[in-house]
Amino acid sequence: MIKIKIITLGKLKEKYLRDAAEEYTKRLSAYSNLEIIELSPEKLSDNPSKKEIDNALEREAESIFKKIPTSSKIIALCVEGREISSESFANDIKTACANGTPICFVIGSSYGLSDKIKNAADIKMSVSKMTFPHQLFRIMLLEQIYRAFKINEGSTYHK
Repeated sequence: MIKIKIITLGKLKEKYLRDAAEEYTKRLSAYSNLEIIELSPEKLSDNPSKKEIDNALEREAESIFKKIPTSSKIIALCVEGREISSESFANDIKTACANGTPICFVIGSSYGLSDKIKNAADIKMSVSKMTFPHQLFRIMLLEQIYRAFKINEGSTYHK
């Protein structure tokens, strides 16, 4: 069973989002060993300067790197990443499963990810040119991971 780790900055605050995450975590347990690591984002002033943001992203990167398993395929979720279809994503998951390669997804804070994380990533991925709340995005990622497994098994879940 493939090991999938999602490292994310911040916690799910709303009950409906926690419930959705629980549901997809339960569904994914049939296909993978899923672990979600929630890290605390750095606290910033109300109107942070670019330097303050960059410094915060660097400190967050240090925390993230400590949680990335060695030999993992690192997928950084970032706006400058490439957009891929659900089918292409499913193929990436299938390849990782066939190779026994653990996958580590990294979701940054509201200011994104440090360039150090992006440069260390095997894949930089974006799901849309639109902006989504980080909490909702985690649910969307979980759903797409689940969808990928369903595509790979030939299920009718994916239409």
